[in-house]
Amino acid sequence: MSFRGFLPFLCLSLIAACAARPFYPLPSKIANHNRQPLQTSRPYNIAHRGSNGEIPEATAAAYMRAIAEGADFIETDILSSKDGVLICFHDFTLDETTDVADHKEFANRKRTYDVQGVNTTGFFPIDFTLEELKKLRVNQRYKFRDQQYNGMFPIITFEEFISIALDAPRVVGIYPEIKNPVLINQHVKWPNGKRFEDKFVETLKKYEYKGSYMSKDWLEKPLFIQSFAPTSLVYISNLTDSPKIFLIDDVTIPTQDTNQSYWEITSDKYLDFIKEYVVGIGPWKDTLVPVKDNYLQPPTDLVARAHARDLQVHPYTYRDENSFLHFDFHQDPYKEYDYWLNTIGVDGLFTDFTGSLHRFQEWTSPVSQNDSKSKSNASRLLDKIGLLISTYRNG
Repeated sequence: MSFRGFLPFLCLSLIAACAARPFYPLPSKIANHNRQPLQTSRPYNIAHRGSNGEIPEATAAAYMRAIAEGADFIETDILSSKDGVLICFHDFTLDETTDVADHKEFANRKRTYDVQGVNTTGFFPIDFTLEELKKLRVNQRYKFRDQQYNGMFPIITFEEFISIALDAPRVVGIYPEIKNPVLINQHVKWPNGKRFEDKFVETLKKYEYKGSYMSKDWLEKPLFIQSFAPTSLVYISNLTDSPKIFLIDDVTIPTQDTNQSYWEITSDKYLDFIKEYVVGIGPWKDTLVPVKDNYLQPPTDLVARAHARDLQVHPYTYRDENSFLHFDFHQDPYKEYDYWLNTIGVDGLFTDFTGSLHRFQEWTSPVSQNDSKSKSNASRLLDKIGLLISTYRNG
């Protein structure tokens, strides 16, 4: 194995070895302020919970891998610990993607809560302090994916996530989700009556994320704020002018907070309302192009209606495995990318496999400013990993 191929694996081993200590200084102390800018000439490559097709989701290693593979944005879900620290984690419970069941000291933490109208039982992050959550290790969600990194990486905080983006060798945006604010606000209390949304925006402002879409400030630190809860998006519109994305679930699932149906929130009347607060929508891809017996059906007109209102469309989630590819694509993820980018015409894709989307875009619509610099960017990232390793060894 070449040195260049070996170093990322050495980095992963390092993370495992020092999992109990912060991997990134807070705030970032090694950020490079002369970085290649964000590409804006083609649809965005959004790393869904990092490169989680390869490495357990929402971990430092998954986000670092996504950056090395060419992600424009790294995406994360934000929840809270019991003591009010914002963390990167997708599920409402820790059961499926951590080793919480192996920690006998937490055996009495299992609870049942109402989550979007459903009684859900498990180990909830909101019942653990950050110190306790840091004792857990993250596992790969899907059994058919690589299991070798299970148990190696800890849960990271929102601030650690931000530092990973700021430490990248080029400008990489962040794409955090305000995850189920109804549940969080019910069970976590901050001083002075502050809400989850307030804490979320305060963290972004601490690291100087600001500015409307495509403004100078935004281009320096790109950000999309996403949520399935429209009231949260409206609320934070009074706190920040950063661009927001309204997430849309399956046609059968109502909104998290207002209990509106899919048909209501995709109506012309509602799109006219929400466009005053958001720059785009993030629908589940099967709501844009329905599927029957694993075959695509004729597309809906939602993309066209969104574009008519100058709303971007960033559907989710694209995965390379055959079990997720519809029959129309003949087990070829590049055909799926081609269909969505060139036939449906979306403005960004949430993908578990950042590298494959980046390769497809480089082959079919290369960004000229990136062509001569992509290899040097990868080299700089490896140099930065080497610096981190050196710092750890000498620390």
